[in-house]
Amino acid sequence: MTTAAGRSDRRISPVFLGIVAVAAVSGWAVWTGTGYPYGLAVFVFVTAAWVVSLCLHEYAHARTALHSGDISVGAKGYLGLDPLAYTHALLSIVLPVLFVIMGGIGLPGGAVFIERGRIRGRWRHSLISAAGPLTNVLFALVCTAPFWLHALEGVPREFRYALAFLALLQVTAAILNFLPVPGLDGYGVIEPWLPYRIRRQAEPFAQFGLIAVFAVLWIPEVNHVFFGLVHGVLDALGVSSRGTECGRAAYRFWANWNEEYPVCAVGP
Repeated sequence: MTTAAGRSDRRISPVFLGIVAVAAVSGWAVWTGTGYPYGLAVFVFVTAAWVVSLCLHEYAHARTALHSGDISVGAKGYLGLDPLAYTHALLSIVLPVLFVIMGGIGLPGGAVFIERGRIRGRWRHSLISAAGPLTNVLFALVCTAPFWLHALEGVPREFRYALAFLALLQVTAAILNFLPVPGLDGYGVIEPWLPYRIRRQAEPFAQFGLIAVFAVLWIPEVNHVFFGLVHGVLDALGVSSRGTECGRAAYRFWANWNEEYPVCAVGP
């Protein structure tokens, strides 16, 4: 018999704490310029911070589900922020990290199993789905806070670039997650409000929704519009496209090992 989540179910996982520690140490290395090459520190910092955000994304889904009636999430390990407890660790952690490494785009996660039958009320179902991408929105606001608060004085240029690139990942993840496509959180937000017939027809396509989105993003015109929206949001938050591109170049240090980026070596 499933019981309400206890204190042990909510204890923060040592795995998650280890990832946070890696993010903190590598962030300090980027800030102080410790270690060589500089891009390696940026790579570790952004990757670790990105995984932290993925864990928080899934935790937000689970925690909202707990307060909405699904008390089974505690026994499943979702409240401990342990990435190894996810139903599909490959989809929630491995693939998002690989997509960042390959192209610098925030791949949506989504691998906590919520027992929807325990939850009553359409608003609760919608809120559970929205909780994850809203976490990415909050993470993006935190990353960009020094920019929109005009508090960049004293912040090393290299650290600004790393934060700018991390913010880009959060914004892309939030926008992609909020798309009303079966299989993504955006569809989960509107699904409770759709007629039963439409929900049944869309259900078989849920497993292909993310693949379809990325296939469409390969279309140059769509890609241009999408990243135009992403950079528009970042620009409103005070982050320039130059900053994100310099952060991306530093992150992918292995691809830019023998190249110099004079535009990134001077200025804010």
